[in-house]
Amino acid sequence: MTLKVLAVSAEAYPLAKTGGLGDAVSGMLYALAEDGVDVRLLLPAYRGVVEQLERVHEVAKLSGLPGGDAVLLSGDCPELGIPVLALVNDALYDRDMLYVGPDGEGFDDNDLRYAALSCAAARLARGIASVPRPHVVHAHDWHAALTPLFMRQLRVDDVRSVLTLHNLAFQGDFSVDRASRIGINEDALLQEACLDHNGRINFLKAGIRCSDLITVVSHQYAREILTPEFGCGLQEDLLHRRSQTIAIPNGIDMALWNPQADRYLKNRPFSIRHMENKSFCKAELQRVFDVDEDSSRIVLIMGSRLTTQKMADVALHALPMALDAYPRLQVCLMGQGDKAIERALQEMAERYPGRCGVRIGFNEQRAHLLHAGGDILLHGSRFEPFGLTPLYSMRYGTIPIGSRVGGMVDTIRDPGPECAVQSMQAATGVLFSGDRPDDMINAISRAVGLYDRPAIWRSMQANGMRLDFSWSRVAPAYLSAYQSLRPDVALDRIPERRRGIFSARNWQLGKASSTLVAVPSSQSGATALASRRISHGIRSDSITERGPSVA
Repeated sequence: MTLKVLAVSAEAYPLAKTGGLGDAVSGMLYALAEDGVDVRLLLPAYRGVVEQLERVHEVAKLSGLPGGDAVLLSGDCPELGIPVLALVNDALYDRDMLYVGPDGEGFDDNDLRYAALSCAAARLARGIASVPRPHVVHAHDWHAALTPLFMRQLRVDDVRSVLTLHNLAFQGDFSVDRASRIGINEDALLQEACLDHNGRINFLKAGIRCSDLITVVSHQYAREILTPEFGCGLQEDLLHRRSQTIAIPNGIDMALWNPQADRYLKNRPFSIRHMENKSFCKAELQRVFDVDEDSSRIVLIMGSRLTTQKMADVALHALPMALDAYPRLQVCLMGQGDKAIERALQEMAERYPGRCGVRIGFNEQRAHLLHAGGDILLHGSRFEPFGLTPLYSMRYGTIPIGSRVGGMVDTIRDPGPECAVQSMQAATGVLFSGDRPDDMINAISRAVGLYDRPAIWRSMQANGMRLDFSWSRVAPAYLSAYQSLRPDVALDRIPERRRGIFSARNWQLGKASSTLVAVPSSQSGATALASRRISHGIRSDSITERGPSVA
């Protein structure tokens, strides 16, 4: 009997993506399918989604969902490599953006939109004749977090539920007056399974309270969210479920983010042993961002949401100080978010012509060029569940500066500023604590100093470029988690190259936080996930808005 998993998500690249969530879900699903899991994705049929599917056919009509009746379509996504179930309700999903309107505010019916998604998932768990019934339903973030609660309401007792927390800050918080409208029954309200401390409906709390297993996307973040500082008001609920919580770090698509075969680099591939073409990428980056083309300059890049979470407010003060302190420094910045921060950064670029280039918005080609052409990545964050961007930069020999929080503590190696400078030969980046401009400036100063030590810098570049962050190393941890919930179901096949990477004995209880963590063996399972891509670019009909679920 094949293990069947239904993944429920608001995003999956290339169908719909605002950032890290879309990348993480697609990478995970492809790797699971490669390891023998019969995995399907349930996704809202946003504008342009169905057009990316092949062999599309109707499998069910779903009446009485929150927000109205819907149609369930099934199709294949060649780039994703798995079957997709698209939930069609044009009144809910046929819009230009995923989560927000032109004013940047969330749609006022987001509760209906994602309650409908969760309700459809629960019905699939109960059973629909034309769709294989799953053994496990895997919900991602708040958008799908009502699924375990709705499964309880439908008395689905023989299908297990998993909730992955990609970003605890976004919880799906709505007025309790809307409970009946979105399908939450009175028992759930009385038991406070989905109510936060303010008496409001909280989708994520419902998932935390009702799911069989919770996964968190990094070890450090799994520890942090048990504290008031990082728990976003849900730390007590998470402490209550700590014995059912495990940390499984994210992966990245090692073939999509590959300097040796990156379609965006205009035939300028480079590798650890042959870095010559990185200088050509640097020159192209300088041209695209309209800064002086000069190979002797130190190019600091920044590509993220321009929000206080990502310390864009701190960077706004720190970057001019860094530009004044280091005449060789240039800044190339891409992102969008807070409108006031966007305007202030554009004004900063005007004050430093030839040295600072700012591009508002997101563009996949420019994102690759930033990592390929930059020398230093600045990725400050007040909290960071995982942090994909530093991993991308390390793949391209661009040294990350990251905050000492969340997943970056796990992925960036830095012995610290107190250690002898020679110890940085084993490092992959620079970490800093705090959220003041001086904290960020000190980290930039360390990085600039290391840049002027070519032997150490080259060693740091090589260290980062050799790291294996592939999803093929991560997928076995999810397999082990699923099989702990459904030991009666075996995989049809487990590739020999991955057998035993994660097994039941490789799970242990982290003493510091009482949180279960996955401990991998040293075996490497790197694989090229992007081989199934038709193209690595963002299609014109896919949604690429930067929204609030970016991790």
